[in-house]
Amino acid sequence: MHLLPSLLLASAAQASPLAESQRNRLKWSPCEIANATVPLECGTLTVPLDYTNKTANATLQLQLQRAPAKQKSKSTKSILLNFGGPGADGVEDFAYFAKRMQAGTGKTLPFSCFGNDLLRTASNQALAGNASNVALGYVWERAGFFASDCHAAQTNTGNLIGTAFVVRDMMQIVDALGEDGMLRFWGVSYGSLLGSTAVAMFPDKVDKIILDGKPPRAHNTKDAGMLIRHRETELFADSDNVMKGFVKGCIANPEACVLAKNQTAAQLEESIYQLFQKLKSEPIGAAVPGYPGGGLLIDYSFMSAVIFRQLYTPFIWQYTAKCIAALMTGESTDPGLRHCVPGLAQTTAAEASAKADQEAQFGIKCSDVRVRTTNLTQVLPVLEERRKRSRFFGDHADTVLAKCAHWTMPAKERYMGDFNVSSKNPVLIIGNTNDPVTPLVSARNVSETFKGSVLLQHDSYGVSCPRTGRLVQARADKFAA
Repeated sequence: MHLLPSLLLASAAQASPLAESQRNRLKWSPCEIANATVPLECGTLTVPLDYTNKTANATLQLQLQRAPAKQKSKSTKSILLNFGGPGADGVEDFAYFAKRMQAGTGKTLPFSCFGNDLLRTASNQALAGNASNVALGYVWERAGFFASDCHAAQTNTGNLIGTAFVVRDMMQIVDALGEDGMLRFWGVSYGSLLGSTAVAMFPDKVDKIILDGKPPRAHNTKDAGMLIRHRETELFADSDNVMKGFVKGCIANPEACVLAKNQTAAQLEESIYQLFQKLKSEPIGAAVPGYPGGGLLIDYSFMSAVIFRQLYTPFIWQYTAKCIAALMTGESTDPGLRHCVPGLAQTTAAEASAKADQEAQFGIKCSDVRVRTTNLTQVLPVLEERRKRSRFFGDHADTVLAKCAHWTMPAKERYMGDFNVSSKNPVLIIGNTNDPVTPLVSARNVSETFKGSVLLQHDSYGVSCPRTGRLVQARADKFAA
């Protein structure tokens, strides 16, 4: 069996008319992708640009990559993958994980709201909602400006990248493969929401579906989800537990962790929390020649974002410890700061602007959001609940919620149906007991929704089984075989 990564959202769209006889041809040829660990093949598939306009001739070219199976198999069927985000560059993930998973996303319909990095930097100054007593109001109003900028830049195609359209793209790929017309899919994080939507929209076309790291979703099975309704109060349910696991692992392994110095895990956790608070009023400036703005201001918001992201991947936690240790010194020249942002010293403005889909996360997620408002008081209950769930990271994603609340480009199609469905074949749902962003409770909820589905629970840390455990991956591989 070979894995076919679906490059559905992050690449260059070509909206042009095409004769029917030229459509649905999927041809593969060898290609080179940076950091690829196995030989890859690339192909393109022409699909409708707008599935709701049956008379339009405008089309979109999906750019796809595939890798061969590790070993010969009786099965010749393909598996589509989505590595999440939403908006993550699957090409990079694919290149990294291909050898291990024999498993990408690339450059189909890029979503960028700004013409240059100067404008982007001015608009995207990340700020956590609890960074100060006025931060939340600032985040909220800036989100309105951001949504307006995106509308102006993406007014022609900004409503064409919602989840339902991606599902339809996936089914176009399935048909073009010319196999048996059944969907085989492995989705991570947002990819699992994509897979859930595919199961709900096309339950009779489901063969092997793996939903790995499930985002929060509403308990009401007639509701398309807390992610879509913008009520992700479960989002940080296990985040602080992951932090506890990090500090306990540090104390238990003093030779590998620079933070393990004559203190208990509880004391270290409190020290890190107090460091968070200190950076609100005493940020650290790290000069980086060529970086937008001349360098990085390492403050509360920056640290929250960096540490939260590093908790996704346990095998880099020794570097997370070095990052935190450097921040605790308060010295802007501490060499350990490079562990806060890998490659920091080599980063340039040109490299920072190399990707054409900088705002893809918002273009995808926000276009699916149903409830929009410019009234901050209407979303305060959601924000307050998040803070109750996590003292470290409960305000980390306030800017995402705010931007989506102000969004003015709803997706042309949003799945409004029931998720309480019976699929042709059972769905495998993978959940982790200590996941910072896709908590186990969310996996349990969706398992209860899809009839006949199976929940594979693994007791480890991080996001998705490629990052956390080979045993879990082996079981998932067996299911997909």
